[in-house]
Amino acid sequence: MSPKAVATLYMVNLDCAGPRAMAGFYSALLGWEVPYCEDEYSMVSDGTISIGFGRVEGYRAPNWPDDEHSKQYHLDLRVPDVAKAEAAARELGAEVPDFQPGGARWRVMLDPEGHPFCLLPEAAGT
Repeated sequence: MSPKAVATLYMVNLDCAGPRAMAGFYSALLGWEVPYCEDEYSMVSDGTISIGFGRVEGYRAPNWPDDEHSKQYHLDLRVPDVAKAEAAARELGAEVPDFQPGGARWRVMLDPEGHPFCLLPEAAGT
């Protein structure tokens, strides 16, 4: 942790209807392990940062785009090839919404429960 940091990011938790399925999707998408998998709560982790999925009765997917509400959050994922990553994500159950604010630079996707995430090209030199 940096000397000025108050905290470090350990985990992000997402509401959903099906924690097991969401853990399976993100495990396959990110290549992360599934250290915990139950009907009410599941998680994926790279050993440093985790994403948890908590079951919420009556879960409703966010709208994308939504002019009436802010989107609250989305995940940005770096990939070596946006087109190949998009194809792989679609095979895993993600969808490509019509609204694409990044044009050809990045791709907005929706996971199987409608959470938005972006596939971004790896930056040169990283």
